[in-house]
Amino acid sequence: MRIATRRSRLALWQAGHVAELLRQAHPDMTVELVAMTTQGDRVRDRPLADVGGKGLFVKELELAIAEGRADIAVHSMKDVPSELPPGMTIAAVLPRAEPRDAFVSRKYQRLAELPARARIGTSSPRRQAQLRQLRSDLAVELLRGNVDTRLARLDEGAMDGILLACAGLERLGLAGRITEMLDAESFVPAVGQGVIGVECAAADAEGRAAAAALHDPATALRLAAERVIEIDADAIELSLPGRERSPVLVRQHVAHGERELVQIVLDAKQLQRVAAVAVGEVGLQPSQSRDLAGDVPRVGDHGGQRDHQPE
Repeated sequence: MRIATRRSRLALWQAGHVAELLRQAHPDMTVELVAMTTQGDRVRDRPLADVGGKGLFVKELELAIAEGRADIAVHSMKDVPSELPPGMTIAAVLPRAEPRDAFVSRKYQRLAELPARARIGTSSPRRQAQLRQLRSDLAVELLRGNVDTRLARLDEGAMDGILLACAGLERLGLAGRITEMLDAESFVPAVGQGVIGVECAAADAEGRAAAAALHDPATALRLAAERVIEIDADAIELSLPGRERSPVLVRQHVAHGERELVQIVLDAKQLQRVAAVAVGEVGLQPSQSRDLAGDVPRVGDHGGQRDHQPE
């Protein structure tokens, strides 16, 4: 089983983790990593949105599968576009790790302690938008690169603080660098953050069967719900003339056989926070959940922005 992966230390850890799980589930299976550098790794001086979006981290891995150079690919699901290329499928998702964002600093213990005009680095439009909403007095700066590169910039004194995913730091044995885990109610994580996914060709029965042994249904349910909402938000943005693409954030609550999907979209330019809520039975197909979401107030309803926060 050949696993396509990016070359970053975190990506190699994730692919190696999947490889070990496959060996445990299938003792007779030979597993090898096929490491490659993606366009998302090569372009570090511009926001991803300016050069093709987060899919730049996965396209080359998918091409390796399509060309027969790899059998499966391992991704951070927050980097995977909500709609896959034709003929591809997510064959398995692993149990979700810590989904929250981490504030990392050498000088300050909490994000709230940063003084006015302090420099804080991140490459994520989602994190940038929330930072500007919570702390408009901070200097939010673009910070691209892998985890080690970003930490090095902080350690050099180029930044007063940076934001990273807790899951990535924990997987690399760097949990000690987490200064503060940001509360998910006030600083909403990315869609799919903390989830490792295994992608393969939909027609590859052997690859799908091998990956199935690693699959976590509970994580898959929540991830599918988040990704449906992300697709729906894409449609909303496209339907509003002149509106720039905004970060999409999702909170969820699952209880008593019902699923509450909370869509929160931040307008990075106008710093507005809006939300939509859809409730449906657990186990609904994505199209059914999307239909439910269409029946509730959303971005642009009532001639303006709604500010509805779920209880």
